[in-house]
Amino acid sequence: MEKIAVLGAGMIGSAIALDLATNFQVTAIDKNKHALTKINKQNNNIKIQTLDFRETEDFKTILAPFDLIVCAVPGFMGFETLKKILLAQKNVVDISFFPENCFDLDYLAKKNKVFAITDCGVAPGMGNIILGHMDTKIEVKSFECLVGGLPSKREWPFNYKAPFSPVDVLEEYTRPARYVENGEVVTRAPLSDCELMDIQRVGTLEAFNTDGLRTLIHTMDHIPFMKEKTLRYPGHAEYIKVLQKSGFFSEEPLEIDGISFRPIDITAKILESNWKLKTSDEEFTVIRITIEGEENGKRRRYIFRMLDKTCEQTKTTSMARTTGYTATAIVNFIVNNKLEPGVYAPESIGAIEDAYQFILDYLKQRNVEYRIEQFTLE
Repeated sequence: MEKIAVLGAGMIGSAIALDLATNFQVTAIDKNKHALTKINKQNNNIKIQTLDFRETEDFKTILAPFDLIVCAVPGFMGFETLKKILLAQKNVVDISFFPENCFDLDYLAKKNKVFAITDCGVAPGMGNIILGHMDTKIEVKSFECLVGGLPSKREWPFNYKAPFSPVDVLEEYTRPARYVENGEVVTRAPLSDCELMDIQRVGTLEAFNTDGLRTLIHTMDHIPFMKEKTLRYPGHAEYIKVLQKSGFFSEEPLEIDGISFRPIDITAKILESNWKLKTSDEEFTVIRITIEGEENGKRRRYIFRMLDKTCEQTKTTSMARTTGYTATAIVNFIVNNKLEPGVYAPESIGAIEDAYQFILDYLKQRNVEYRIEQFTLE
């Protein structure tokens, strides 16, 4: 039986560890003892280990007992943690969604004869897997991904709860957004081009630009139109833009009474209490992916829809389920389908024969279902 270490015991890391424990020997590693104890209480077959990744350099010794690593640390420390894992010569599935270019570590993975699959979540993640698969079936002309994780109950002023670290959300709101138009990469301000969208089974949401294409800009540069937008309740983007315009997201240090601080750190701390998702809070994750292209001489449109809600039985959030179970599906697939050394984006996994259907079936078994509609266009 494969031995797997899950680095990070947060909301998503916990869901990953618990799901993998049904088929593998799992060890959850984190500096948060409370989170580790909670996982162990839910499944005492999961081993736990307390460790601060940022203060540990000897990853090779720590990770030596394991056959595969799943990296579920926060985005701001994801790149360096992944680098340490590769230096420790371990294969890894990563969901940390770091802002750096994952392919910068391709040389390191090949040098150490291991592989890394990055962005293994819902979006980025499943959107990439779906596009990677469709790119082998039709001549794709356009790709649009609309995605959001939201509380079922709206609360003024933000109408939002963060199922993961507010720091990672703010990073999404402040990083310039790239999309592809007529084969050219276009950069726009984050939260720009805000528009109202009617989303099936949810209602009217607003969609705005965020930098969600990530690896697709490099791996799918033959597709002339690609765009990703984040979904929120109407009005959310305006409140965020007010904070941004007022300097609350600034990383330039300020000094008050001899104390130096960055405004964005204070903002993140304040928003953490405002956006914290309570155990009793219900939430949902929704995604709509639209792909158009030429197929057998005809213009075709494929729409992939997914709506998932908090699991009432286990209280596992939809974001943990849709993100974490995508990662565990990939783990289960690659255990029996070995990869050559290197760094892989999820669209490369989607292009592998049988991987796409395996992942969809794996998710469906956990009640995360993608509905597919097909249309022939004039």
